[in-house]
Amino acid sequence: MDRKTRALLAVVCGVAVASVYAAQPVLGPMGRDLDVPVDSLGGLVATGQLGYLAGLVLLVPLGDMLDRGRLIAAHLALVAAGTALTAAAPAAWAAFAGLAAAGLFAVVVQIAVAYTASVSPPGQRGRDLGVVTSGVVIGILGSRVVAGVLADLWGWRSVYLVLAFLTAVLALLARTLLPADVRPGTAPGYGRTLRYGRLLRSFGGLFAQPVFLGRGLIAFFLFASFGTLWSGMALPLAGAPWHLDETRIGLFGVAGLAGALGAARSGRWGDAGHARRVTGLALALLLASWAAIGQLAWSLPLLILGVVLLDFAVQAVHVSNQHALATAYPGGTSSVIGAYMVFYSLGSALGAAATTALYGAVGWLGPTVLGATLALCATAVWAFGTRPSERATGTVGPR
Repeated sequence: MDRKTRALLAVVCGVAVASVYAAQPVLGPMGRDLDVPVDSLGGLVATGQLGYLAGLVLLVPLGDMLDRGRLIAAHLALVAAGTALTAAAPAAWAAFAGLAAAGLFAVVVQIAVAYTASVSPPGQRGRDLGVVTSGVVIGILGSRVVAGVLADLWGWRSVYLVLAFLTAVLALLARTLLPADVRPGTAPGYGRTLRYGRLLRSFGGLFAQPVFLGRGLIAFFLFASFGTLWSGMALPLAGAPWHLDETRIGLFGVAGLAGALGAARSGRWGDAGHARRVTGLALALLLASWAAIGQLAWSLPLLILGVVLLDFAVQAVHVSNQHALATAYPGGTSSVIGAYMVFYSLGSALGAAATTALYGAVGWLGPTVLGATLALCATAVWAFGTRPSERATGTVGPR
């Protein structure tokens, strides 16, 4: 895969995932404009995330049946339609519908990752995945900063107008520049035409396979720890003793970006045969990051250090997981990546829900202990999970 294709797919991932997370920093003005009650504002974010979860199950497996290049273009066009509907929404119901549609088709991210794994030579697969998946973290963290700035300048609707424009342009570029990688109606490596219902059954069957389950559990605990930080951090920063406004809180996303981008080379380490070692070291950094994050009440520099370490660790492990699964299941890359991301969605949701409840009960100590415990659980799965030898037919275990 050449540099331009990698860059295009990274941008696709970043912009698509931003359509799911862009509502977080603009919930206040969205709610006031659309007459959504304060206690229902979380539904604006949850709607997009539920659409995303549905897309992982219903749409991502199509990448093992259809031409992934064309599928990427089609999904981007539909994300553009959903974000445009949100931007033009005359009432809350239209915004909810637009956000659900954008979230449903934002799973183009997983199609792009599967496409990358499919067209990359084995010796550079990890490097390509590292670059492309870095766009996901940039989209998640960068959307908080950019959406806040756009909303301050031109209102919350401008955020979704920009997203609609960008995804429409990317749809055209993808349709023009991405070559086909799969013959329609077939899944290389499976040796037969797959019907959609059968494909969904095989998708569900992955959850009974120890190799896949080990990687999935690492992802579940990893992203639950990630969600614990990013869904709860704004609460203590807005209170005593810091009293930071939304713009300044959003700038902590820059520290997260620095950490995530620092891990972009982790895929190359996997290509060199060091995936297990890198995963273990990254999980140790994740655990250590919570020691620094726990000092939030008296030290912002230590918090920033913890944010950098956490996002570096999360990205390094995430790339390693996808590299291993793409190697283990070469004939069903879309299905396996989509199923893997179910663990991501569930873990992120758990972290987000638990951190606010714990903070309300015991202060920042609660989320700190939770985040560290989740990191420890991920490390235990890595350390004690079975690890069969890799074979050409595709069997790998937790590394």
